[in-house]
Amino acid sequence: MKILVVDDDQRMVKTTCDILRIKGFEPVSAFSGEEALEKLELDKPDCVLMDIKMPGISGVEALKRMKAKYPSLPVILATAYAMDDLVEEAKSHGAYAVLTKPINFQMILAFLSLLHQDESVLVVDDDPNFCRTLKDVLALRGYRVETETEPSKVIGHMQDNYKLVVLLDIKLGNVDGTTVLQNIRDKFPTKPVVLVTGYRDEVASSIEKGLKIGAYACLYKPFETESLIRLIEEIRAKKYQEVLGGMKPSESHAHQNP
Repeated sequence: MKILVVDDDQRMVKTTCDILRIKGFEPVSAFSGEEALEKLELDKPDCVLMDIKMPGISGVEALKRMKAKYPSLPVILATAYAMDDLVEEAKSHGAYAVLTKPINFQMILAFLSLLHQDESVLVVDDDPNFCRTLKDVLALRGYRVETETEPSKVIGHMQDNYKLVVLLDIKLGNVDGTTVLQNIRDKFPTKPVVLVTGYRDEVASSIEKGLKIGAYACLYKPFETESLIRLIEEIRAKKYQEVLGGMKPSESHAHQNP
């Protein structure tokens, strides 16, 4: 895994890179926000570890520009100062965590190990065209996607390998998606499941039932790709924040998009 390490303190960068290299990672160093953005253009890393307070472009500004181009890029910021306003701004723009220096490297290494875990998005819908289209869209954004049109095969998919999130249609032919949701919840109690439907009024009671069972959210077809990406990234960030001392990924918002 390629890790971009950004700090105007060259000793800090060297120490961090040495530790990462010993642990089998490929560190890339940058000593300013500007240089970090240049390195990002040359070769996208798997993760960015970056100081908040730097001359020129701050870590928060660099974060904004990185996320604008690569919304799914994991970025962890670090600071030796108490700057609540910058910390909140960083989190609002997608930083997975803002850590206090000196950095707890054991925590960082645990996070990187989790980041390396093979994960995918499972799309469950009885419309093969929708599955194919959504798979293509998400694949272009760097996600690994599995699709399933048969409700009875969903649990089998989930037992094969790790699923970051399940996108589950509420109407699966003659099967109510909430039944599938309950089966998932019984075997995988904390797995985030996002309900999807093109029948807002017709399945209102099923939506309500699904949210009570523990669905993370409900999206209504046709939905914007960016809305789905934001939701997936929110789920991913919560999972990682658990390792970094933040919010637990099992906490559900139970929210719906307008």
